[in-house]
Amino acid sequence: MNRDELLDQLSQDILAYVMHGTFPEQHIAQEIAPSELEERFHDYEMLVRLHFILRPDVVDFVAELPARLRRVKTQTENVARVNQGSIDGKINWSATYRERHSRNPGDTSIFVCENRTENYDIDENLVLKRLLAIIHETLEECEQYLERDYAWINERWKGEADLVETLREAVQRNVHLTRIRRPEAYEPTDRMLQRAQESRQEVYREAARLLSRYRQTLAGEATAITELLDSTAIAPDDDETLFELFVLFRYISVIEGLTDDRFELQTIETGSQQVARLEADNQAIAVYHDSAARAQDLEFVSDIREKEPISLSRTERIQYETERVSDEYFLDSESRHHTGRPDVIVLEIESGDTVEYLITEVKYSNRQETVEQGIKETLEYLAFLRDDGELVHDETQMFGDGWNGVLVTRDIDSEPTAPIEKQRLIKILQASELESQLPKIVTRLLDAQDKNLSNTVN
Repeated sequence: MNRDELLDQLSQDILAYVMHGTFPEQHIAQEIAPSELEERFHDYEMLVRLHFILRPDVVDFVAELPARLRRVKTQTENVARVNQGSIDGKINWSATYRERHSRNPGDTSIFVCENRTENYDIDENLVLKRLLAIIHETLEECEQYLERDYAWINERWKGEADLVETLREAVQRNVHLTRIRRPEAYEPTDRMLQRAQESRQEVYREAARLLSRYRQTLAGEATAITELLDSTAIAPDDDETLFELFVLFRYISVIEGLTDDRFELQTIETGSQQVARLEADNQAIAVYHDSAARAQDLEFVSDIREKEPISLSRTERIQYETERVSDEYFLDSESRHHTGRPDVIVLEIESGDTVEYLITEVKYSNRQETVEQGIKETLEYLAFLRDDGELVHDETQMFGDGWNGVLVTRDIDSEPTAPIEKQRLIKILQASELESQLPKIVTRLLDAQDKNLSNTVN
């Protein structure tokens, strides 16, 4: 599968991806189901806001903000104040006589004075302030992405001009914006938006359009979501990671197809988090991406250091001494004695006190030597998989039962390959086989978990 084919397959799943990547030129918002998005994604509102601030027209709006704020609209109105013993402004004599009569007819020190003031709290300004608040608050909450030097955030917000700082300066210090009151939770109303849309000033018309589109996206309107993804979806900037993402969501799709329940997807960031979790029928199924499983006390640590050097084979002794020499050489570094980590998936199925794991290695290649390297790495992951420091598979089945490891590769057209039923220790799947063969592997794992749970109960 090439890059364009992978993007076609991902469709709405790319919405969850916010790792280091780029904006693909082609549109990838295809065959989406907007009504299901809110239920599918954890903190859907935050995800929409994140993509909203990446819209090119939102970025352009902020870029032009300093010049536009010089022409903020106000209303001039007369404000009447009751003064006693002093005069502040123009005296309104009719109002003064009425005030004196209602209070004390003999008190001639009472005056009602009028002053002309500028009112900033008009409908158009409340629309503008709400839009800027959404953008500003989202950028503040997404500071982690700004700090990680992600290409996509720099491309939109950290170009020749630092637009993040431009917005902060406007929101916190602009004399016009600070005079506009904070909109209430229910504001701006539809009437306020209509007033802004009909304004003669472009800044208000554009603010109303963007805010309306944001609300439509949040409400799950299909055209709004499609438009958002067409201009803001972030894809990995390398084909290997894109292939990993493709495989990841094939797992999620397969498991969703085996149950009436749906995964709740987390936003995919860098490291340490589970991507999806499903709880149904007394089972908890979690999917981890990249090295995130380490956050759940999972690791892949060799047992070489647990053995006496004299008992090691020559091959094991080389690994043992390599680690010792490395420790002695890198004085300021704590050596990590891991075999590596799965490139994409740790599938964890928990029922009661029993847990089953499916470890997946992905190679975006079909070269035989790369496939052989992938086989070796997958076997190492299975042999050295530890949960809370303890090896998951004992010596009798150090690689599991033959269905606990999967290697996914690109399609191999150059020579015939064996079906998964005849493969030993791990299962090797080509990209075109995922849809038909992956359900067999996941079902086998679920059945094994059910069997283990039954034996535990009995």
